[in-house]
Amino acid sequence: MSVVVMLVPQWLWLWLGILAAAVLVDLMACASPRTVRVTRIPAQPTRAGTPITVVSRLQNQGRRTLRGWAKDGWQPTASPRQAVQPVQLRGRSTVELEVTLEPQRRGELRSEHLTIRSLGPLGLAGRQVVHRVPHTVQVLPQFASRRHLPSMLRRLRELDGASAVQLRGAGTEFDSLRDYVRGDDVRSIDWRATARRQDAAGQHLVVRTWRPERDRRIILCLDSSRTSAARIDDGPRLDAGVESSLLLGALAAHAGDRVDFLAFAREVTARASSSERGTFLNLLSLAVSRVEPTLVEADFSQLPGEIAALTTHRSLVVIVTAADSPALQEGLLPVLPALTSKHRVVVASVRNPELLQQAAARGSVAEVYAAAAAERAMIEAAAIAAELHARGVELVEAEPDALPAALADCYIRLKATGKL
Repeated sequence: MSVVVMLVPQWLWLWLGILAAAVLVDLMACASPRTVRVTRIPAQPTRAGTPITVVSRLQNQGRRTLRGWAKDGWQPTASPRQAVQPVQLRGRSTVELEVTLEPQRRGELRSEHLTIRSLGPLGLAGRQVVHRVPHTVQVLPQFASRRHLPSMLRRLRELDGASAVQLRGAGTEFDSLRDYVRGDDVRSIDWRATARRQDAAGQHLVVRTWRPERDRRIILCLDSSRTSAARIDDGPRLDAGVESSLLLGALAAHAGDRVDFLAFAREVTARASSSERGTFLNLLSLAVSRVEPTLVEADFSQLPGEIAALTTHRSLVVIVTAADSPALQEGLLPVLPALTSKHRVVVASVRNPELLQQAAARGSVAEVYAAAAAERAMIEAAAIAAELHARGVELVEAEPDALPAALADCYIRLKATGKL
């Protein structure tokens, strides 16, 4: 029995020595991950909810074959598939590592590093290196309201040439020439065209006909201040404003209008214009993808100056903000006279459907207090709406899913009646 006790420690040390030697040999035999050069392949912007495959090129600059694993360090909101993948990279060869991302929110996705772990032939030891090679993917808004675009474009085409838009004497854009009839404004007589039509029978007066301008100026102002961070239904208020800006911007650009977009809080944080090179919808999507709510009060006093820098002509100014906010009385209302004197102003706001539910529920003491608060909020919102109407501002209010279509309908109605 004593012999067995003396032999066990000796065999144990022997096996530990053999294992340490195997680990050392395996470690020396594995390829160094430092010899791998990582190159990021630029990825095109994608929309939220649309999978995208990002590619990283791994080039083995050493002579040994590298066997191991590679992990791309994407942030969790990117929802990466197969972030950890096996790698077998021969000496002086190149492979491409593909990772599929499933982003659910707009914004910028980043991978700050890519980790490579090289294993030896026995798999007992390995080396690991973190390559600091950033990779960026821009995620555009989902633009779920795109489904309304075909029907609204059809309505715009039906309006083009309609009598409601081409009333005699309405508008400032030249339409055509026709013979003078009794009742026409003598200031619309085209004397050069009249002289050209003079014949032996006498002189036929020719008048010009006008119609409202088709290429009007549309200025979209998106409020990204603290009120835009409030959650309504399943998302922040800003998301509904983004969808509304995308639908109206795409619709107006297709109609031939010049559209300018700006997002602001204390200062302007994003811009886009249909006069820039490229498709305006892509430019606008890229601009709004970088807009995030800022926990500061909105500075509406900058709007008149920003709009004056964009144009001196009469335009449609659409302000997407929270019309039910008490801060609107001190922020937006004082600057409205400077805007309404030169432009037609529309305020678009998200209506909170929970207020009606809270105002109706009065089964307990807590619900009664919540109902009182909801009633007061609705009374204040109604007072602000009446103040806006009194100042000649059109207010468009709807729930988050319905606001983009409601704002687009308002634009079509103004265009159809020649009020732009």
